Amino acid sequence: MSGDSPFADSPKKKARIEIIPLIDVVFFLLATFVLFTLSLNKIASLPVQLPVATPPTGPANPDDKTVYLQVSDQGICYWNKEQISVTEIAPRLTEYKNREPNPRVLIQGDNKARFGLAVLALDEVRKAGIAQVSVETIVRPTGR
Repeated sequence: MSGDSPFADSPKKKARIEIIPLIDVVFFLLATFVLFTLSLNKIASLPVQLPVATPPTGPANPDDKTVYLQVSDQGICYWNKEQISVTEIAPRLTEYKNREPNPRVLIQGDNKARFGLAVLALDEVRKAGIAQVSVETIVRPTGR
C-alpha cells in the first residue's frame, strides 16, 4: 500500500523562511511611513506683500530730507557725503530725529563694506527711534 501514495516514499522537506521578500516588505513599509509623516508636517509661513521697485520718473525732490548714511570697508562713515566717525552716528541721528517730523534714513555701503558696520548703523537708527529706514543694494564707490 505504500506504493499507492506518491508522497509516501519521498523524504520529508523542512520548511524554510525566506528572508529576502520579508526585507523588501519591511523597507516598503518604512519608506511609506516616512513619506506619510513628512507630508503631515505643515509649513507655517506668513504672507508678505513685497514692494515693487519703480524707477524714478523725474528730478529728485529738493525738499527730500532723507539722510544718506554710508559705511565703508575702512570703518569710515559718511553722513550725506560728509565724512564722520562711527561715534558721531548716534548723536547725529538723535538730533535729526528731533529736528525732522518724518525722519528717513538710507543706509548705503561701498563695494567692500563690512556687514558688521552696516548692522551697527542699523542698530543706531533703531535706537534713535527712526522707523523709516532702507538699505541700498546698489554698489557705489566710497563717499559717493
